[in-house]
Parts: sequence; structure tokens; C-alpha cells
Amino acid sequence: QVMVVESGGGLVEPGGSLRVVCAAAGNIACISAMSWYRQVPGKERELVATITHGGSQTYAGSMKGRVTLFREKNRLYLQMNSLKPEDTATYLCKADPKMDEVTCLHRETWGQGTQVTVSS
Repeated sequence: QVMVVESGGGLVEPGGSLRVVCAAAGNIACISAMSWYRQVPGKERELVATITHGGSQTYAGSMKGRVTLFREKNRLYLQMNSLKPEDTATYLCKADPKMDEVTCLHRETWGQGTQVTVSS
């Protein structure tokens, strides 16, 4: 019912900024929250930020204080600032379902990710 697609990744200098975008499609009404994660090979997937349907935002991990979420229509943006080489990762978008809606599939949806590389 729901699909998400990430975009906006690329190469950025250390200390620079980058904005990645998660576009949601399908049954948007079935989404309770959307999150940005990041992952590098051999490491655990790390939560970066979450926004609920009501607009509540939560930031986590080492990027807290350096990232900001904002939503426009069906797109969720992650503004990343003061980027460091260790921020290099695949950034993934996840949509969580409304578990109290019987008409919604009770299964989270992941995008394929967008690559962010921080290097000089």
C-alpha cells in the first residue's frame, strides 16, 4: 500500500550540508510515522530521525543537533549540516503503518536508500 523512494544523496565536503528527500506514495493515510536511518557495511543500521503523522519529531544518534526534518506534502526532507566523513553512509527512509487501521497493511516499508559521501 505504501512505497518510499529516497533521493538527494551525493558527495559533499566535510563541514558542508546536504538535503536528502524521501517521497512517499500509495496509501499515505496508512503511515503513522516516517524515519531516516543510515547504514554502512558491517555496521548496525542507525536511527537518525523520526517524524509522526501529527508532526512530532525525534532526533537520535550522533547526528542529533546537526540534522533537521521537515515535511512538504508527501515528501520528507532531512537537512544535514556540519557533515563529517563518518557520516558517509546509505541513508534509508522507513514508513511505519497505522496498526489500529484494519484497512492498512501492518508492515513497515523501506526505501532502497540514497548514498551520502562526505569527503574532501
